[in-house]
Amino acid sequence: MQLILASTSPYRRALLQRLGMPFEQISPDFEETASGSMSPNELVKHNTLGKARSVLKCLPAATIIASDQVAVCGDIVLGKPGTVAKAEEQLQLLSGQRVTFLTGLCLMDANGYRYETIPYHVCFRQLSKDEISYYIEAEQPLDCAGSFKSEGLGISLFEKMEGDDPTALIGLPLIRLSQWLRPLELRS
Repeated sequence: MQLILASTSPYRRALLQRLGMPFEQISPDFEETASGSMSPNELVKHNTLGKARSVLKCLPAATIIASDQVAVCGDIVLGKPGTVAKAEEQLQLLSGQRVTFLTGLCLMDANGYRYETIPYHVCFRQLSKDEISYYIEAEQPLDCAGSFKSEGLGISLFEKMEGDDPTALIGLPLIRLSQWLRPLELRS
């Protein structure tokens, strides 16, 4: 079985390496849709399936793993900030709030696909401007939805975390993925 991770994310690569299975990482030729045009659940599904389909077109005999994530605070969808100013803005918004991270997961091959959106909730504590500035300077979370890395210093920004799979918060839900891959390992 040729297993492909349809992602450029170093975080997803590191997570998938935990499973000890050989895989390749390929950048999907897919332009992600921005928030605003559909609901957060539809958006994460659209982007996840788009990434998987773009790689499957190039490698039709492979099994593709794809994932996408958005952060939702109230009715605001937060993506990757890209700049320090936007990261500061996002963390000020998240201060004292409960945020839902929706992580789409897809396992696709030429015969079809499995898809699920895995939610994970984070309750941020009240953050001062100095704490936010220090955190952004220390971790540079500009490529992370919601402007933090829970696997690093970002954990100090929380009061509590709620969900079934903490790896969903990092961007690739390994518990569900492991369940889906187990039957495929037996066929290999």
